[in-house]
Amino acid sequence: MAKEKILVTGGAGYIGSHTVVALIEAGYEPIIIDNFSNSEESALAGIAAIVGRSVPCHRIDCTDAAALRGVFEQEQNIAGVIHFAAYKAVGESVEQPLKYYHNNVGSLVALLQVMGEFKVTNLVFSSSCTVYGIPESLPVTEQTPVQKANSPYGNTKKICEEILTDLANSGSRIKSIALRYFNPIGAHPSAKIGELPLGVPSNLVPFITQTAAGIREQLTVFGDDYDTPDGTNIRDYVHVVDLAKAHVVAVERMIGGKVEAIEFFNVGTGRGNTVLEAVQAFERATGEKLNYKIGPRRAGDVPKIYADVTKATEVLGFETTSTLDEAMKSAWDWQLSLQDKSKK
Repeated sequence: MAKEKILVTGGAGYIGSHTVVALIEAGYEPIIIDNFSNSEESALAGIAAIVGRSVPCHRIDCTDAAALRGVFEQEQNIAGVIHFAAYKAVGESVEQPLKYYHNNVGSLVALLQVMGEFKVTNLVFSSSCTVYGIPESLPVTEQTPVQKANSPYGNTKKICEEILTDLANSGSRIKSIALRYFNPIGAHPSAKIGELPLGVPSNLVPFITQTAAGIREQLTVFGDDYDTPDGTNIRDYVHVVDLAKAHVVAVERMIGGKVEAIEFFNVGTGRGNTVLEAVQAFERATGEKLNYKIGPRRAGDVPKIYADVTKATEVLGFETTSTLDEAMKSAWDWQLSLQDKSKK
């Protein structure tokens, strides 16, 4: 029996590459779309090294409907799509909002139009806990009110969810699952794929690993006067390998015909950790001492957020299995592998 094809937009990116591996391990045939504007081609070699073969990749931009059409015509019989392709830097989105609306919203609209033309009806959408804004109570459930976004990036995720909801309400045959992830960290245990920030990292963990490796002089912890146990921000850090498996489970639910219109799921651990706890976990897991200082609060930062994952557990049968220490150790192993490559 032929394996079901799953189109993965942004499949060479951080979460996308780990999900491609998880799909293959689950018996699917992933097809990557990526324009490499926010990813590195080396991810393809990393995927191939893990799974033992290359994965088909179409180098196109997802805002280009004609190019998308060409992929759907060439591949035939696509069972579903996972849509990761998006810009994701909060600060950059504030500086260049049109770039973010064109890419993040435009790519979804183009993709949905082409899916409709080719009668592909299953979509898993990469959303974000940013849609909850600064929540009034914790943990956040899928019923927690979606709030005004803190950034154009966050607003693109909110708008995309609204587009998918409007499409579902229109009676479209396209069904979707939106996964609202919390804070993905870590790397594949093989250290062959991981997070590859372009330039100065905007996320905590790659900044931690680059500081420990001597690439960055010092980590700044933004604020220690929040209403949290140690005064630093609280986040729900989810291992990227766990997050990848959540996409596979969502695909299985979609292909199994269990989604009637649109469903939303939080994907996190259900636990919140402070930034200083994350730093301590890194030091504990790796034996490396981190050079860090406390700085002023950063504009736009949500003080604390973590997930209620009851729905994902009960409906998807999904639970995370990795610890914060394991995620930190894998991120450090990945950083070390990058440095080994750079020396060769």
